[in-house]
Amino acid sequence: MTEITSMVITHSKATVEEIEEAWDGDIEKMLTDLHSNDLVCECVVLKTCNRVEIYIVSPKGSSVLFQFAKKIGLSSNIVDFFDHEESIMHLLRLACGLESMIIGEDQILGQIKDLYLLAKNLGTTGRLLDTAFSKAIQVGKRVRTETEINRGALSIASASVDLAEETVGDLKNKMVLVIGTGEMGALVTRALSHRDIELMYIANRTYETAKELADEMGGHAVHFDQIDENLRKADVVISATGAPHYVLKYDQVQKAMNFRDKEILLIDIANPRDIEPSVSDISHVTLYNIDNLRVINEKNLELRIEEAKKAQNIIDEEFSLLIKQYKRQKADYLVSELYAQSYKLRVQEKERALTKLSAYHTIGEIESKIIEDLTHSIVNKILAEPTKVLRNAAEFEDDELLDSVAKLFNVDRSSISTKMKDEMLKCSPSTE
Repeated sequence: MTEITSMVITHSKATVEEIEEAWDGDIEKMLTDLHSNDLVCECVVLKTCNRVEIYIVSPKGSSVLFQFAKKIGLSSNIVDFFDHEESIMHLLRLACGLESMIIGEDQILGQIKDLYLLAKNLGTTGRLLDTAFSKAIQVGKRVRTETEINRGALSIASASVDLAEETVGDLKNKMVLVIGTGEMGALVTRALSHRDIELMYIANRTYETAKELADEMGGHAVHFDQIDENLRKADVVISATGAPHYVLKYDQVQKAMNFRDKEILLIDIANPRDIEPSVSDISHVTLYNIDNLRVINEKNLELRIEEAKKAQNIIDEEFSLLIKQYKRQKADYLVSELYAQSYKLRVQEKERALTKLSAYHTIGEIESKIIEDLTHSIVNKILAEPTKVLRNAAEFEDDELLDSVAKLFNVDRSSISTKMKDEMLKCSPSTE
């Protein structure tokens, strides 16, 4: 059966290094490569700083993903493979922030929407994944409206600021340097601006961007080539760029430490990482990355446990509705055949009636329109109730009734199966 299957690598099993090694390629290339597989009908890739998730629609989904994991050398210890219903439940929980490292965070919903639209625009999605991701986005919004799961919501960015405070104490008289002005860097800067802090410096390769953010958040812009100078003075450095290489290297930090006589805290929340891991070997340097934010999440979860329960209740309700929707879709192909037969007969009989009437008097546009609407309405009303019955039969997996209706109306079920396969094949992706 052609259903959704997923492969998930997240912070729950993998370290930031393992996630980084799992795959750091171009998302569009990944989608194109997956979709070129003859067994893959649809695919979406989700990649954030602490997860890589691949959703595919395939008649042999598990086999395809197992082979893919093997091809790129993934350890089975860090990968979860989910079947159709498990994939849907995971996606709904993810959209609601329940699978995030920081429970209830809002950023993940926007990331899901953007990455789904990327796949949709590339033509790698279709009926099944369009339905699943549209529902996930809708449920994510509903949970945030009907619960307080995101009240004062933390993000990895704000959690990094909390981690800094837990490590060095009050930031009021500390100098904090933020490297990067992208989405994550801006969130870090915003979190810092809400604290009682006077010395915040923002560095970016494009100085004008750093200055614009600094002016907005009450900080000071730094030219990128002045980072070394600021390393000599900073108490805390939070790096969150989108660079594909290390922004801070061992020799660079070692040199800066030779000019200072106090500790420095470096927090790397980028993926790929911004700070060379060996920097942690330098005396008086403490280096944290995303893995160290787990303790922040544990405290956050304790505060949000009741709201998480409310969110799960909504997810369970929506999950049940979505599974019913998928089952009802199995009847749609049969219903489509019934409508096709009926509309063909309708057109034939309408033309016959118009021919007979025209033998007695001229038939104008008004008369033709009335007969057109009349025959159209009759067909729709006759098939309305059978459509409901067939979809309910599909929902309760009553294949005997579906087969009986097919025989009654001389509909070849094998031809329906062929059409289902044709629709699922990637040669006919969703064009909505």
